Amino acid sequence: MRPEAVVALPAEPTRLRVFSTVVLGASSPQAAAEAAGVPAKETAVALRRLRAGGLVTGADDLLAAHTDHFKGIVRDSRVTEEPDHHGYADEQVESLLRTFARDDRLVRLPSHWGRRRIVLQHLTHRTFATDTTYDERSVNEKLKAWCEGAGTDHVTVRRYLVDLCLLGREAGRYWLRTDIQPAL
Repeated sequence: MRPEAVVALPAEPTRLRVFSTVVLGASSPQAAAEAAGVPAKETAVALRRLRAGGLVTGADDLLAAHTDHFKGIVRDSRVTEEPDHHGYADEQVESLLRTFARDDRLVRLPSHWGRRRIVLQHLTHRTFATDTTYDERSVNEKLKAWCEGAGTDHVTVRRYLVDLCLLGREAGRYWLRTDIQPAL
């Protein structure tokens, strides 16, 4: 079955609720309907579609969920997925950035200061333009986009950027520092 078809099956809310109850142990249509809070007729329709897609098997008295389809989709997507390439010739830098920055987002910050500087320098040069000044609100908005889901707040990242001389700051204005030798 195609990955799109497998993912589409539980995309409808009623089917998702019914499938979830089977995954959690409902072994009959009646038990699934009660646990999902869905009328018996809607449960029967959902189960028929889930059976046709191979996500649920078994007779009416003993339902079973098959989640192996999802594992296969994840496994196959990892094989075909190309790793991020950030445009640096140095493979160590690329490896470091693949670990800590994905899709223009921070995964987390390295604890080692030298590595942290490289990741933050990459972020800075991807985010801020030379010969442009930014107010604090603009800097915060740009850094919030990088920090979403990273476990590090944008204020901490902004402080690191200033402390590492990657951004200059004076009177509430920020700019990309070009007078410092890059680590990349």
